[in-house]
Amino acid sequence: MPPRTTAIHPALRLPPFDEASGTLNAIVETPRKSRCKFAYDPDSWLFTLKAVLPEGMVFPHAFGFVPSTRGDDGDPLDVLILMDVTVFPGCLVPARLIGVLRAEQTDHDGTTNENDRLIAVSADSREWADVKRPTDLREEFTRELEQFFVFYNEGRGKKFVSRGWKGPRVAMDLVKQG
Repeated sequence: MPPRTTAIHPALRLPPFDEASGTLNAIVETPRKSRCKFAYDPDSWLFTLKAVLPEGMVFPHAFGFVPSTRGDDGDPLDVLILMDVTVFPGCLVPARLIGVLRAEQTDHDGTTNENDRLIAVSADSREWADVKRPTDLREEFTRELEQFFVFYNEGRGKKFVSRGWKGPRVAMDLVKQG
């Protein structure tokens, strides 16, 4: 077995935003409609299977992270990417921020952290092209996204509490702080 290296995968060295286009760099961990939750492992440089969702439950949209950021939980900031097609784990998706689902997550040991979910639209999307902020989405859609995260976390022994939706300016500030 080769010795561990302290090298950082090039994907993790990407800036949060592409300076030329101004788009958010979003790296997909879990494709939409997947029952499998994948997570990037920086030590092995591989995407690992983190969990399998219960029968009938799938990720509603691509889920991943923003490189070169860090949230309260110590991981890169989470991002849900609305897009027209399904892509693979590790895919870099240029996207534009439309907002954030503010949230608190309580772990098994009772530790509570802010664990917001950035919401972005693929820069090449046709289906979601007119969506600029969370209020452009149907209320039923945003409620279903909240419920997905509640049920997903509940299945892992965690509690997820929505603190409401904020627009692109707050989302942009979170990325810059992260």
